[in-house]
Formats: sequence, structure tokens, C-alpha cells
Amino acid sequence: MAALTLAAYIFFVRDLSVKEIGFLFLLAACLLYQGYMMFPYTPFARKQVQQSTNSKAESSFSLLFANVLESNRDSERLKQIIRQADPDILLTVETNRWWQGQLSEYEAAYPYTVLQAQENTYGMLFYSKLELIDPQVKFLLDDEIPSIHTRVRLRSGKEIELRCLHPKPPFPTEDTSSTNRDAEILIVGKENKENPSPFVVMGDLNDVAWSHTNYLFQDISGLLDPRVGRGFYNTFHAKFPFLRLPLDHFFHSKHFRLVDFRRLAYFGSDHFPVYIKLSYEAEAATEQEELHADSAQKEEAGNKIDKAG
Repeated sequence: MAALTLAAYIFFVRDLSVKEIGFLFLLAACLLYQGYMMFPYTPFARKQVQQSTNSKAESSFSLLFANVLESNRDSERLKQIIRQADPDILLTVETNRWWQGQLSEYEAAYPYTVLQAQENTYGMLFYSKLELIDPQVKFLLDDEIPSIHTRVRLRSGKEIELRCLHPKPPFPTEDTSSTNRDAEILIVGKENKENPSPFVVMGDLNDVAWSHTNYLFQDISGLLDPRVGRGFYNTFHAKFPFLRLPLDHFFHSKHFRLVDFRRLAYFGSDHFPVYIKLSYEAEAATEQEELHADSAQKEEAGNKIDKAG
């Protein structure tokens, strides 16, 4: 939008006033800044996560995440997508009791479940073929906003930590500020930094990949983003082709390499589902760079968490 406005002024407007020249200068500065922030999510940037060449099936696992849109009733198309992708772990959000009934057939194929259906657009349904160890539903900052915290035992026997999030977005009908959203993400980020175990975070974070908060989260947590150097993989808004942003995310520690990452088909929601396959490879931890926060970032993260109470 900034680029189109700038081009329109340059090609169609003559005799610019001093104020208009100032406006164009600020617009160009805005365009350069946004380009700088978004550049890592283009194929021209260096990949943050290495591509896996490991062929051992027992060390790899797949996850599918879908924000279903609570009012959406096209469950059959979603189930077709799930059947085709056949993930080891399935997480759906905005799922109420109706959606739990529609997806109940997966309780046979996925013997490990965490079912937190809610009628406030923050329900979560979690299905796993892999063994879950001490799965918990936690309400980190709000009694109505759940998150799922669990350990997962891979087929190789290796245990990893998994966190599933869907914080409340900063929106007039939801929350007037981003304080709680930022704090919830950062609380999980700090937890990972203090935990040496392999770690994966997934969910609808209601924030674009290149936002200040997401970059802060990565530095605080040390987690890597497989999108970096590969593309935007925009997931929202599924119904508006010219207004799409990456709001649904997977982050993981340096113990993993990427096997596959895809945005999946439209199924009636305002979000596209996303699929990832990761490979746990011990040597990856020494061959991939871990991110680190400086003292100013640590202070900023602490202040955000304190402000949220």
C-alpha cells in the first residue's frame, strides 16, 4: 500500500507542496523500514533452519495446525485435509463443542488427546499419535484463554517439550492493547530459555512474523523460525487474496531441522491450515545458530510480563 501510494504521487501528481514532499519522504522511510523488517521472510535471506537430509523415520514427526473459525461449518473439507496430510499431531483452535463432535472420529486414530472445547473462540482440541507426558491446560494470564503444555515422546524415545498458544489479539472487541498477548508469548519464551530440552511452540499468535514482538520472542526464547529464508506462508485472511499475513506459527529450538513446511488448502475458515515436519537431529544443536537476547531486550520482556500482572 505504501509503495502504490508513493508510485501514484510520483507518476500522477505535479507541483508538490512542501507538506506533500515531507509526506512522501516519510512514506519512503516507512517503506524502507517495513522492507527491512520483512526481508528475512523472503527467499533472498539466509535460512534460519537447515533443511534435513535425515532419512530416519523414527526421529521425524509432523504437526498440523488449523484455526477453524468457530462459526465455520465446513468440517468435511477440514477432515479431508487432515486425512491427506496425516499428521502425527493435530491442533485446532476456535473449537467449541460442535467442532469437538465433528472431530471426535480422530480420538481412535489419535489415542492421546487434550480436549478443551470452549464457546468463546478460544477452545483448543489437541490430538496426538505420539505419547504425551503430563499434558496440562494452563491459563497463563486470563481465565478464558487456555494454552496446552506437554512433553511428547518421539518414536525414537526422545522426549521434547511442546507448547500450543492462541493469545487474545489486540482488537477493539477483544483487547484494547497487545500487553497480554505479548506477555503470554514472552512467558513461554522465557520458559524455553531456562529449559535445555528440545522445544516446539505452535499456534495462532495473532501477530505477524516480522513484528517487533515476534523478533523479541525469538531472541528471548532462542527459538528458530523455519519461515526465515523460505517465504511468508501467509495464513490470514484466507478469503481476501490481496490482504494476507502470516499469523499462524511454528517455532522450535536448534535441535531440529526442517523436512517439510506447507500452507494447506482453504476449508471455509478465515485462516489456512499449516503443516510442518521436523527431524530431531542431535548434531543440529551445534550446527545451527541459537538466538540470544541482550540486556535491554531482557528488561523489555520483563516489563511486558510485569505489566500484564
